[in-house]
Amino acid sequence: MLRISMKVGQYFTVGSDTVVQFDHLSGERVHLTINAPREVSILRGEVLERNGGQRPACVLEKSPQYIRQLRWNHAKKKALLEIRETLAHMDDTPETQLLQEKLNAIFPQQENKEVSSGSV
Repeated sequence: MLRISMKVGQYFTVGSDTVVQFDHLSGERVHLTINAPREVSILRGEVLERNGGQRPACVLEKSPQYIRQLRWNHAKKKALLEIRETLAHMDDTPETQLLQEKLNAIFPQQENKEVSSGSV
């Protein structure tokens, strides 16, 4: 199986008559433009399966490593720094430690260094 990483505007060909182009990305959705002869059947996987077709054995399941990324900006960096500062000033209770651990799991300390250094 071939796996291709592409940037917007890039394309690949299938045979000599089919072109697949990466049009744009919107949230978790990839928009592709496919130019193929009319006699070439193109079906979305869910349509194929809904109509009784079998899922091809080569189709990969969604990676468990996929993590939807939050759009990051200065306001979110500032908020993260403020939360870390507030936790640092709280009493050292098991609850506070748990909150710090959970925050570090979501946003590793490296993120904090970027925020405190003032980089955007």
